[in-house]
Amino acid sequence: MRRIPILAVAATATTVLAMSACSGGGGFSSGSATQNTKKGPVHLTVMIGSSGDAETSAVKAATAAWASKTGNTVEVIAASDLGQQLGQAFASSSPPDLFYTDASKIGTYAKAGNLFAYGDQVKNAGFVDSLVQSFTYDGKFYCAPKDSSTLGLQINTDLWKAAGLTEADYPKDWAGLESVAKKLTKGNVTGLVIGNDINRSGAFMRQAGGWVVKDGKMTADAPGNLQGLQEVQKLMKEGVLKFNTQTKPAAGWGGEAFGKGLAAMTMEGNWIAGGMKDFPKIKYKTVELPAGPAGKGTLMFTNCWGIAAKSPNQTAAVDLVKSLITPEQQMKFADAFGVMPSTTQGLQQFAAKYPDSKAFVDGAAYGQGPVNLAGLDDVISKFNSQLGTMTGTTGDPKAWLADLQKNGTAALGG
Repeated sequence: MRRIPILAVAATATTVLAMSACSGGGGFSSGSATQNTKKGPVHLTVMIGSSGDAETSAVKAATAAWASKTGNTVEVIAASDLGQQLGQAFASSSPPDLFYTDASKIGTYAKAGNLFAYGDQVKNAGFVDSLVQSFTYDGKFYCAPKDSSTLGLQINTDLWKAAGLTEADYPKDWAGLESVAKKLTKGNVTGLVIGNDINRSGAFMRQAGGWVVKDGKMTADAPGNLQGLQEVQKLMKEGVLKFNTQTKPAAGWGGEAFGKGLAAMTMEGNWIAGGMKDFPKIKYKTVELPAGPAGKGTLMFTNCWGIAAKSPNQTAAVDLVKSLITPEQQMKFADAFGVMPSTTQGLQQFAAKYPDSKAFVDGAAYGQGPVNLAGLDDVISKFNSQLGTMTGTTGDPKAWLADLQKNGTAALGG
């Protein structure tokens, strides 16, 4: 599965239209203790943002199995633009009962009253702690994490060997990363190529102890954020790091630059496996991202199974979710389209079956989830636009972070 998440807006669930359309939840308390339910067999609609036929087929098979056991029926809708279609559905009187929800949208949807908060009913499933936090807004755990993805460091093993490097040289810290990136940069090949927004540079911020928000407040002006971005700019100045938009020719994402041999290393998630099917000649290995001054740090991307506040079938929907988050079913999804499980037990099984993905699994223990507060989409987008212009000699990360702090604080109403 090739999935290229965007922190403020997920790749399959992204559109500004969703922001303007999410106002149809009036009268439905997202944290209500009263659960809407119909008696007898019900018909559930499930809307997903699918990566392809394999994912759609897997979800249809899983929901059909539950329907067969319970006597209910399920219709799976593969949205062409999940964000737009969900926004329109929320504004209507009959949104889908169950749907994919990106972590970055939880605050927006919850604040608008569009989500039923059922997290307490599934909290004992053994989810990774950081995933629970990703789907917690205003103190309420809204929905069950359906999967997980973390960033790892992909290494072109042929270029690695050609540079005289061995497994002992896998970078464990920033100094190690600088060293190998220099040795791997040659001709049209750049040592490290990453995406041009916070979804990749943000990992350096975390490794320096920073992040955009903490406890519901903006922390963009924390020292670690500047230190992390200065490290990115330092590598750029040395000519050993480029954004995917700066390669020649420009690449659509880090995985494309890596696959085309323009990058000896990149930083992508477990969706890289699907992306690299387009470049079968490239041999590579994934290791954990190097630690920074504050220790290990990576970013985590995830969706949950959202349930509509307006759904009259919430009891049945929760029961369906419980069947979809078992380790057995999550491993079936992993086998079908490459996504990692969201539970500790499921991740253990995934790592055992797919040892090449161990670095991604290890990162789940310390991964940083997306910003999930309502009102920050435009603020993060502006910051990403500024960050994307950075080169080794131009750009002012300190000023950009100051803007992010100021604009984010204003957007949050304080």
